[in-house]
Amino acid sequence: MMNQDFHCTLCRRRIKVQNQFDLPVYDPNTGFAICKSCIRQINRYLDEHDPEAAVEEPKKNFADELGKLLQKNKPHVIKKYLDEFIIEQERAKKILSVAAYNHYKRMKYDCDNDGSEDEIDKSNVIIMGPTGCGKTALLFHLSKLLDIPFSVTDASSLTEAGFVGADVEVAVRNLYYAAGKDIEKTEHGIIYLDEFDKIARKSGANNSITADPGHEGVQQAMLKMLEGSNVEFAERGQRKHPEAPTIKVNTRNILFICGGAFVGIDKIVAKRLKKGESNIGFGAEIESKEDETKTKFDSLIHQVRPEDLMEYGIIPEIVGRLPIICTLETLDEDALLRILTEPKNAPVKQYEKLLAMDNVKLEFEEAALRAVAKKAIERKTGARSLKGIIEDVMLDVMFDIPKSDEPRKIIITEACINEGERPKVVPIEE
Repeated sequence: MMNQDFHCTLCRRRIKVQNQFDLPVYDPNTGFAICKSCIRQINRYLDEHDPEAAVEEPKKNFADELGKLLQKNKPHVIKKYLDEFIIEQERAKKILSVAAYNHYKRMKYDCDNDGSEDEIDKSNVIIMGPTGCGKTALLFHLSKLLDIPFSVTDASSLTEAGFVGADVEVAVRNLYYAAGKDIEKTEHGIIYLDEFDKIARKSGANNSITADPGHEGVQQAMLKMLEGSNVEFAERGQRKHPEAPTIKVNTRNILFICGGAFVGIDKIVAKRLKKGESNIGFGAEIESKEDETKTKFDSLIHQVRPEDLMEYGIIPEIVGRLPIICTLETLDEDALLRILTEPKNAPVKQYEKLLAMDNVKLEFEEAALRAVAKKAIERKTGARSLKGIIEDVMLDVMFDIPKSDEPRKIIITEACINEGERPKVVPIEE
């Protein structure tokens, strides 16, 4: 049987047999043969569909885990945890705390009332706010607290089936690998679709008669996945074809959170609010430079409604599957200053710990920290650029410090941030 060619009776694929494990099932009398790939698929099918193989104990165990999760993670507990890492964004933290708690209560209800016709609909979330305001950080720490799989997928990289690019199933596949290839964990995780505003359909002046594989078609492909359906995908590195083995995941209990900057949606809200208002006479509002301030943007972004999202380019069916709208405010200079020093994972604390390993004490002057915050505002990238600004200043210091083991103190001044001056190095007597 060694070094012979056979054909699998089920899939008809040619198998080159070099040892006894290449063809586990073979009957020389009838020529009946089954390859390893077909055996794997049969085992997977039996695990998923055989009623005798499905036992109730794992379900009960998962229901018990949900009960413990809900007991120790009430909304006020979740928010308190998020306060340790996220500065400001009070409203957004409350919305996400309640949304996560209710989502897992819904799953607990399903486990306790198995077979009941009464169902609680899933409440996916759409989260919006300017770049660098903490959208991804909020969700990362939320998933860390709940100890559940969490994955981020760039929605702008997705295309319709049949076009070159990633299919929408990639989002579920990313969660599957984040869960360590555990299907049960995958089916109860959180998927964050970032840059969701980039797949808004083109309308009005931007309308096109040509194919639009990265916009409305992607939203249409997402409908069933957001609502809850069986999604099949091939493992990474495998080409998608009918004979390839696939992994099946049900998205009914996966919480989808779609986020993006949604640049310009504040103007859509302002336009809606101004409808019917008087624009002439003594009661008219006079446009001023103050209308473009942070305060006005924050007040408008909190008034976003489903009809504003539809006008922006999100199709009505998707809007209906994203009932919770979570909005984040712009971060001002004071907020960025607090982000630098207050959270548990603040950038300044990280560099202090790094240099302490080289017997060096790091000190930032108040003016230097404020200069970092101002520079981040100038770059219009929010909190995401804070660490990069400090990294530029610290590069030479971190390169030279390991040359000596002497205890030293490094002082970062305002001139270091604004003028590129080298930080002060002061020896410390032991």
